[in-house]
Amino acid sequence: MGLLEGKVAVITGSGSGIGRAISVLFSKEGAKIACIDYDGDTAEETVKMIKDAGGDATALAADVSNRDEVDRAVTAAVEAYGKIDVLCNNAGVFDGFTPVLNVDDALWNRVININVKGVLLCSQRVIPEMLKQGKGAIVNTASIAGLVSGGGGVAYTASKHAVIGMTKAMAAEFSPQGIRVNCFNPGGISTGMTKDFEADKATTDMLLGNQMIPRWGKPEEMANIALFLASDMSSFCTGGTYRGDAGWTAK
Repeated sequence: MGLLEGKVAVITGSGSGIGRAISVLFSKEGAKIACIDYDGDTAEETVKMIKDAGGDATALAADVSNRDEVDRAVTAAVEAYGKIDVLCNNAGVFDGFTPVLNVDDALWNRVININVKGVLLCSQRVIPEMLKQGKGAIVNTASIAGLVSGGGGVAYTASKHAVIGMTKAMAAEFSPQGIRVNCFNPGGISTGMTKDFEADKATTDMLLGNQMIPRWGKPEEMANIALFLASDMSSFCTGGTYRGDAGWTAK
């Protein structure tokens, strides 16, 4: 019996990278998956992977920074599966290490709207569903950029600090109602969002050569952390931040 047997999980940013890895793993552990992504085609690809492996999933296209689109997607998930036990707020965008003086309104608004507002809107829509059953687990994808500088530019760093703060605030507010809220903090994970940096020798030499990390991490390794936080293995954990960075922030 899987760790999420009988559960329903809504996962944003599920069309690629860590979100796809979480979706596939959660399905293997018995959950039915509502795959939400801005790019509906990539969400469909994730759903196909899950169904080909014998799982149950549905694809939903939505911009997590748009309240109406979030409402439509979550409503569709509830209509499809009857409830929501787990929410993974994983959708996010990077800022390309843009320096402070080069950040314009468009970049700032895009990063904050998706990385921060998206977590708020999805949580606001899903928490009432969890309150109906008196329990639930929310897992937010933060970053080591939410703990230290150097994991991104100022916009990304600010957004991930905000995700950690929101995690703590929501955990404190909803713990009495049985809803746990935690986040994990990836560092140096090989995804589509990092492929340009991996291909850049200077960046790779900086990270690996200076022993900031021993290697690039895998999305599946982050999915394992998310599984712990979503399952009853972490039943007494809420408001926590869990690092998956191979010691980057321990240096």
